[in-house]
Amino acid sequence: MIAKPAAGVPLLRLGFRPFFLGAALFAVLAAGLWAAAYAGWLGGLAPRGSWLTWHMHEMPFGFAVAVIAGFLLTAVQAWTGSPGLRGRWLAAVFALWLAARIGWLWPGLPWPVLVALELAFLPAVAVRVGWQLGRVGQRRNYPLVALLVLLTLTDALALGALAAGDFEWLRRALWAALWLIGTVIAIVGGRVIPLFTASGLQLPAPIAPRRWLEALAHGGLPLFAGLALAGAGLAPDRRLAPLFLLLGIAHAVRLARWFRPGVLRVPLLWSLHLAYAWLVLALLGLAAWHLGLPILGSAALHLFTIGTIGGLILAMMARVSLGHTGRALQPPALMSLAFGAVAVAAAVRAGLAGVAPRLAVAVSAALWCLGFGLFVWCYAPMLSRPRVDGGAG
Repeated sequence: MIAKPAAGVPLLRLGFRPFFLGAALFAVLAAGLWAAAYAGWLGGLAPRGSWLTWHMHEMPFGFAVAVIAGFLLTAVQAWTGSPGLRGRWLAAVFALWLAARIGWLWPGLPWPVLVALELAFLPAVAVRVGWQLGRVGQRRNYPLVALLVLLTLTDALALGALAAGDFEWLRRALWAALWLIGTVIAIVGGRVIPLFTASGLQLPAPIAPRRWLEALAHGGLPLFAGLALAGAGLAPDRRLAPLFLLLGIAHAVRLARWFRPGVLRVPLLWSLHLAYAWLVLALLGLAAWHLGLPILGSAALHLFTIGTIGGLILAMMARVSLGHTGRALQPPALMSLAFGAVAVAAAVRAGLAGVAPRLAVAVSAALWCLGFGLFVWCYAPMLSRPRVDGGAG
């Protein structure tokens, strides 16, 4: 049984609280700074490296991994039946993440200190989650711990490339990181989207997975990570088009099996399904790009980064935060606008990339900031106050 401690600062009672709020605030700051820098409004002000390298690094390793950490540090409590990280130790892990974010924007911080802060965070989360899983022999979720280790290695490679001024290797590492994050999404999404759909629509049970389809969906994305590290897939290559097409179809079949018409009436459900649909479109778009069709690779990639990663993160944070603060699974009305804003941000960023890139960045960043800003507005009070039912977490 999970203990029910009610003492302590509410924001530090379970991992989702500081990391979801911190990630959402950082999402607004990061997109706003990038759009301002892209428009040339920041003059000589620059982070370590450049604004482009900062944007490329911080969206996966600053924003996305914070949400993954918050989710895993929370979910491991349910998976193992033992209390999750809380209190001063949770504060210490969050401080690692926050210090690294500040360090990237503070060029005066010694490089070795930034590297130490950056590379300590994910291993700290992996050790904690792995320790809890190992205590009860819960091997099913070991792959998620392994993905944290792989993300740490790609981050180390990115830092090494940045120190050496090797932009090619930086791109390889960051593309690989995006596909590893996509793997986390494929694994977690494959569990929670059909489960949440069944519970949200009061269905008898979630649809049973098909092993071959799950294996293909889970295995294809880390394969792309490996190819990216090898330098493949960063430029059009007809030989890769069938792989992207096959995986796009696999994820489309997966999503179609989960979908029920009632999903469209429930914001916490249509937001999840829509975010996953962007993954399908991104993979098909990359297949077309590799075939030499008139589509930009960056446009397809932003369907994935904004639409899938951003959209699914926002939808998951909205749902998990309600459940783990003891509230009914009915989000504030403004969250429908937030979900829609991030989805439109993906469409604008991809659709205008080859026509009006400055407008694409400005409008998509504004919509992204609106979406995550609304999350902060609606959920900061929930995340910083005790559960409404008096329970733990």
